[in-house]
Amino acid sequence: MNPQGERRTSDHVLALAPDAPSRKAGGRLATPGSWPETGTRGRAVWGLCKGNGSKPYRTVVDTAGPAFTCSCPSRKFPCKHALGLLLMWAGEEGAVTDGEPPVWVAEWLEARRRREEKKTSEADNSGAGPSGSSSTAGPEAARRRAALRARRIAAGATELEQRLEDLLRSGLATTDRGGHGTWDETAARMVDAQAPGLAARVRELGPTAASGPDWPSRLLAECSLIHLLDQAFLGIDGLPPALASTVRTRVGLTTDAAEVLAGPDTATVRDRWLVLAQQDAEEGMLTSRRIWLRGERTGRMALHLSFSGPDRALDLSLPRGLVLDADLAYYPGARPLRVVLGTRHADPAPVTGPPPGGGTDAALAAYGDALRDDPWLDAWPVVLTDVVPIPGRDGERWQLADADGESALPVDPRCAERAGLWRLTAISGGEPVTVFGECGHRGFVPLTTWGPEPVAL
Repeated sequence: MNPQGERRTSDHVLALAPDAPSRKAGGRLATPGSWPETGTRGRAVWGLCKGNGSKPYRTVVDTAGPAFTCSCPSRKFPCKHALGLLLMWAGEEGAVTDGEPPVWVAEWLEARRRREEKKTSEADNSGAGPSGSSSTAGPEAARRRAALRARRIAAGATELEQRLEDLLRSGLATTDRGGHGTWDETAARMVDAQAPGLAARVRELGPTAASGPDWPSRLLAECSLIHLLDQAFLGIDGLPPALASTVRTRVGLTTDAAEVLAGPDTATVRDRWLVLAQQDAEEGMLTSRRIWLRGERTGRMALHLSFSGPDRALDLSLPRGLVLDADLAYYPGARPLRVVLGTRHADPAPVTGPPPGGGTDAALAAYGDALRDDPWLDAWPVVLTDVVPIPGRDGERWQLADADGESALPVDPRCAERAGLWRLTAISGGEPVTVFGECGHRGFVPLTTWGPEPVAL
C-alpha cells in the first residue's frame, strides 16, 4: 500500500480496457510527450492530454475505485486517455510526479467523495474505531472499497441476467438485427459495474451472431457460460474457496503478484521448470509476454504472464529450451495455471531433448479435466508426443494425428494462415514429432516443436 492506495500494474490497467483497440490507443498515449501536464496526490492521478482541438482533454482517475472522468467525447469507459494516463503512472516510478490537484480535479474528487460516503455510510459507521485510532484505517478502507466494488459487480451481473433473459424471450434468431451496437452498449454497462471480465465475454457475443453455420447454437453456448458466471458470482459466498477465486478472476477481480507471493495460504512449488514456449505480442506501444513452463519433477504446467509499457520492461525473459530451478507461486483458483516467479536457485541452463507427453486422447482428457474445475477455460497447455501434422486440403482443417493413426486433433482454424504449420510439416517430414501447444474447444494451437533444438511455431 502506498499513498495512492493499491498500486496498479500494467496488466491491472489493461484488464480495465473495454476492447483491444482501446488497449492499443491507450498504449500509444502512455508517453510523457502526450501529456503537457500530469500529477498525482493521494489516490488521484490527473493530466491534460493533447487532442485534436485547441484545448487539451482533462482526465482524472481515482485509483481506489478505480473511477474515471475525461472531457473527451468518447463513449468508451474508460477512454483511451484514462488508460494511457494510468499506464504511464503504473510504469516507471516518477513518470507522474506528486503535486497539488488543480481546481477541476479537486472538485471532481470532492463530488465523488460525497457520493461514496453516502453509499458507504453504514459500513463506515460499523467499522469506526475508538477516537484517534488509526491502526486499522488502511485495511478497513481497503475492505470497504472491496465491498463497494463487489456490490457494483453484483448489480452488473443482475442487470446482465435480465438482458440475457430478454434475449432468450425475444429469440436468438432476431439477435443479428441489432448489430454489434447492442452488445457494445451492454459491455459498457459491465465496465461501469467494474466487471471487465464480464464485459469481455459480452463483446464476444456480437461477432458470434450471424457468423456462419449454426451460429445460434454457438451463441446460446456463450450465453450459457455468461449466465453460469453471473450466477456463480451472485452466489459466491456459497462456493468452495478455490472456485470462488476462479469466479473472481473471471469477472475481472485481479490479485497483485506481491499478494500472491506473500499470502498466508500461498505454497510455493520448487522444481526444475522447463521453458516450453515464450510468446511476445505487440499491442500498440504495449507488449504482452507469455511464458509456458512444465515442472520436471511435478509435471505441473505453469504460465507466467506480464505486460510492458513504454517506460517499463517486461518482467522476465526465458527462451524456450532452458530449464530454471526456481520457486513458483500459483495464483489462487480451482485449476491454477498462472504463476509468480519466486526465488531462483540457479541460473537458467539448457536442456536437451523434448519433455515427456502423451497422445491426442490424453490431451483431450487433460483439457476436459481442467474444464471440470473451470468451465470458462478456453484451452489447456499440453505436450503431444509422436504426432504427425496433416495439412488441410480443399478447405478442410489441419490435424495432428497420432502415429498409429487411431486418433487426431484438429488444429484451431485461427492458425490456418500461420507459416508455423508449414514449418512444423517441414521439421516432421512425415515422421512423428513432439509438439507443445494449447488444446481447447476450438482445436489445438501448436506453439513449439522439437527437432535438433526447440523451434517456435
